Amino acid sequence: MIVADGLAKTYRGGAGVEDLSFTVRPGVVTGFLGPNGAGKSTTIRLMLGLTRGRGRTTFGGREYAGVPGPLRTVGVLTDAAAVHPARPAAAHLRMVAAGGGLPAKRVREVLATVGLESVARKPAGRFSLGMKQRLGLATALLGDPEYLILDEPATGLDPEGVRWIRDLLRRLAGEGRTILASSHLLAEMALLADDLIVIGAGRLVSAGPLEEFVRQHAHADVVVRADRPSALLVALARDGLRVRQEAAELVVETADTERVAAVAGRADVVVRELFVRRSGLEDAFLAATAAAVRHRAELP
Repeated sequence: MIVADGLAKTYRGGAGVEDLSFTVRPGVVTGFLGPNGAGKSTTIRLMLGLTRGRGRTTFGGREYAGVPGPLRTVGVLTDAAAVHPARPAAAHLRMVAAGGGLPAKRVREVLATVGLESVARKPAGRFSLGMKQRLGLATALLGDPEYLILDEPATGLDPEGVRWIRDLLRRLAGEGRTILASSHLLAEMALLADDLIVIGAGRLVSAGPLEEFVRQHAHADVVVRADRPSALLVALARDGLRVRQEAAELVVETADTERVAAVAGRADVVVRELFVRRSGLEDAFLAATAAAVRHRAELP
């Protein structure tokens, strides 16, 4: 289990993180979300001791600096481009493995895991962004670690690659590992994560199961199709409900299907279809972090 307690970092401009505390459970994938500038990368650097600040993070009860054999315990992907461009992928991994006291066979194993066997001797500087991400993930996996901290692991991957990394992380979590993965791809995170940690403007917004976050912050509408939509729209508005027409449907801002059906009955309107439509992670995320967005663009 990863436990972050009171993480804080202040910069001259004021942006940073403030008193962040959360827990990352083993056996599940925990997504780490926040608007641009929310402090995700700063948080990860604080967790690993790469940035000086306040607070403490433990991995199974030990801080990262005190973990024996860190490569075997915590796998990290923060900057996949941090590889000498002239160094072949296999040579880079052999160097990291040697520094961490890992057997050379792990290089071949992780190259196979991330699908880079055929380009093992190719200089990293000639890799595409997606290939560099795979090499970064291979580096994180070298020590077969119990904990994984991955900052935007799907960056640069094509749709097949995104699905591949989703399946890989789910398999690793199924083995009982503890995984924290940040991402700006909300649709992908909805498919990948079991738990979510959401921050905004450097502060914790939510921590817990993804389904609970969506249920708490998303909204639900009743969608209804009827024989006389205009008459039903008027009747619903008179009943105090907010309603709008979208093509052949009426969208009512409520989750109370019984109330909508009752209004239709009193108005002598025949309902052909009526169901609840719930918004997903994207809407829930935008609603939960709306007040904490540091950089917002406006349309002209």
